[in-house]
Amino acid sequence: MAKLSLKGGRKMKTIFSGIQPSGMITLGNYLGALKQFVELQNEYNCYFCIVDQHAITVPQDRLELRKNIRSLAALYLAVGIDPEKATLFIQSEVPAHAQAGWIMQCISYIGELERMTQFKDKSAGKEAVSASLLTYPPLMAADILLYNADLVPVGEDQKQHIELTRDLAERFNKKYNEIFTLPEASIPKVGARVMSLQEPTKKMSKSDPNKKASIKLLDDPKQIEKNIKSAVTDSEGIVKFDKENKPGVSNLLSIYSIFSGKEISELERMYDGKGYGEFKTDLAEVVVKEIQPIQEKYFHLMESSKLDETLDLGAEKAQKVANKMLKKMENAMGLGRKRR
Repeated sequence: MAKLSLKGGRKMKTIFSGIQPSGMITLGNYLGALKQFVELQNEYNCYFCIVDQHAITVPQDRLELRKNIRSLAALYLAVGIDPEKATLFIQSEVPAHAQAGWIMQCISYIGELERMTQFKDKSAGKEAVSASLLTYPPLMAADILLYNADLVPVGEDQKQHIELTRDLAERFNKKYNEIFTLPEASIPKVGARVMSLQEPTKKMSKSDPNKKASIKLLDDPKQIEKNIKSAVTDSEGIVKFDKENKPGVSNLLSIYSIFSGKEISELERMYDGKGYGEFKTDLAEVVVKEIQPIQEKYFHLMESSKLDETLDLGAEKAQKVANKMLKKMENAMGLGRKRR
């Protein structure tokens, strides 16, 4: 099982992460997740899942969804995820996720699901709300628990879901059989909250209708430069980190720091007395320099057979682990026949 994987003679901890194939991956997703996954795969037993079943909690165009699934898979590989080190797969290609999701739904309470912040936000003011918007947290719990994940890298806005996952795992362990590991949320130290370029008090979002508000990982260099140059700052003209009074400049400094590897204090000294024009031009250059090779690999992968081969292998590897845990869950609850 995943928990027994060894690295240098010691037991490796397991990480599970799922990203929805809805909308194009932004700089925020890249810095807060994908870029860090490349390092994590060397130290942990990693399962990276394209959670397409979560995407259909809201209406999707089927052709667009299929395109987004392949695109996200190609981006995982293009940024440096190695299928020899990590397991990359599509959620719907491992049926155990939906089956375990139903079991977790059966031990969830309506009250605790109605209290979920994301459900309240997404259902507010709507006449018709899909039942899946209420019940998808148990599916998310199943995604994580099937692989005995120790850590789940998430943003601040997903912490509540990890708390629910722990509650459900604990409830199942006490009531039926102690089979689940209680996962911990792992909040990235850097890139966890890359902010909107137009509203720097809001998180950068791939669903933002304002095209200038975010940088997409597949934007061409001119678009990246244009969006950075039109990013909201202030009238001071001083490149200084001050989250409260200068949220726009602080956000750009954070992005610059992560891409360049330079400390924010060093960047402040570099642009002392230089104003925002030169600062933004240089930032655009640094971002484009890192993103262009990723884009080249991405477009090559989209045309090659390696992408499907990797996803086939990933589904097979994930299925073996997930099916074992699903069988334990079913046995614990008394489902099916007990084979002799």
